[in-house]
Amino acid sequence: MSEPRISSQDKSLVAARAGHCCEYCRSQAKYSPDSFSIEHIVPRARGGTDRLDNLALACQGCNNRKYTDIEGIDPVTGEYVPLFHPREHVWHEHFVWNEDFTLVIGLTPSGRATIEKLQLNREGVVNLRRALFAIGVHPPK
Repeated sequence: MSEPRISSQDKSLVAARAGHCCEYCRSQAKYSPDSFSIEHIVPRARGGTDRLDNLALACQGCNNRKYTDIEGIDPVTGEYVPLFHPREHVWHEHFVWNEDFTLVIGLTPSGRATIEKLQLNREGVVNLRRALFAIGVHPPK
């Protein structure tokens, strides 16, 4: 028997709640060359559910790098810490943009670990941020 799928209505709700931006790297779906998907914050393999409070909109780059992980290593302390949780954490409390809005900087152990694990400042995303900032559509609201 196959796994139940997330309904298209729930997918639409998750995307709208996220402002059509990746809830990790803040890439905007309408400008991204990669597809976006609904990801399980706590993966089903680790007991996560399909409930809306466990679903997030993620670009393919972040989703692939997160995989089934829920924690990562804080590069400052070297300790394992929980990754950023879009339903329990506030993005601006864990991350900030640098001066030209191209790099995400971690403010907390979870923020720093998430940046490292998901590679939020990977080259393609940084280049896209730079171009979008130049035409006035980055950072997203």
